Amino acid sequence: MTEKRHIGVLTGGGDCSGLNAVIRAVVRRAVGHHGWRVTGILDGTHGLLRDPPAVMDLTLDLFSGEVLRQGGTMLGAANKGDPFDYPGPDGVRSDRSQDFIKGYRALGLDGLVGVGGDGTMRILSRLSEEGGISVVGIPKTIDNDVPGTEYAVGFATAVNTAVDALDRLQPTAASHHRVMILEVMGRDAGHIAINAGIAGGADVILIPEIPYDIEKVATKIRDVLEGGRSHALMVCSEAVGTASGKAVWRPDEEGKVRYGGVGHYLGEEIHRLTGAETRVTVLGHVQRGGIPTSRDRIVASAYGVRAVDLLAEGNAGRMVGWRQHGVIDIPLRDGASGASVVDVNGALVKTARGLGICLGN
Repeated sequence: MTEKRHIGVLTGGGDCSGLNAVIRAVVRRAVGHHGWRVTGILDGTHGLLRDPPAVMDLTLDLFSGEVLRQGGTMLGAANKGDPFDYPGPDGVRSDRSQDFIKGYRALGLDGLVGVGGDGTMRILSRLSEEGGISVVGIPKTIDNDVPGTEYAVGFATAVNTAVDALDRLQPTAASHHRVMILEVMGRDAGHIAINAGIAGGADVILIPEIPYDIEKVATKIRDVLEGGRSHALMVCSEAVGTASGKAVWRPDEEGKVRYGGVGHYLGEEIHRLTGAETRVTVLGHVQRGGIPTSRDRIVASAYGVRAVDLLAEGNAGRMVGWRQHGVIDIPLRDGASGASVVDVNGALVKTARGLGICLGN
């Protein structure tokens, strides 16, 4: 037991499966072992920018059953709440970092566990340095692109969802003699695509880290179809772009552009070059939902426990991560030092090539 403390926990950025497992682990370790009080910050950084702060007490009785198994986050999330560049109702952006720090102080917090992607790590690192806040970061993102860790919470479930989609697409592809193209998320990293493609038996995997030649992709499809199989499977990451390297964007409801639509472009190109009938499935936000896999629950639980223990040891300003079968921690700023992408000379790329999977080059 350590001295009585009061810590907060928030989930920033987009949601994913495994976040509730993190919150559960933080509460069970902080309350059950250390005897601390835990307050949940609602809707990511927004919760501390409100006056009074939007919070909820997190007690052990809240985590006696199904929360571990639920997707999303019981605290709510927000990926548009950067306190250093906060959008006001009139569209004017302002620096509200001091409001965040004020909210932290108003709650009497002794520390904060922040769960998020590289953007959240960047924000929390700045807040920690400028406000003297004791912060420990936990990486989460289906894209698995946070530097310094092999696994981010949510990635394993997203991959399983993509593999499940391939398992469902293969029988209908075979039945109708089609080329099925699955477009997956991942932002600028191809981790979901290459993991799901290998596990799901794809014939072609296109990731943004490896430029592709559409003629070579078409040749692979023709070889598959002329080799006795009536169908083919292809996985592409949303950030792959066209054959000339141009990103494919789509506007969202606010008029901002986001990746999306390259699957349809590839479907048209494959049909034009091979004559094969193609169908495209854009998996989208389905990858961010659902019951978390055992891997995500285990990683989330290990991260939550270690984050609390770091605060107990006085080692704030750190981010937990996973390397070589165990939990590690690194400086928080290192978790915001750019995106971690697929190693083009790494084991997964070599495995895909060894299996005869076309990577487009």
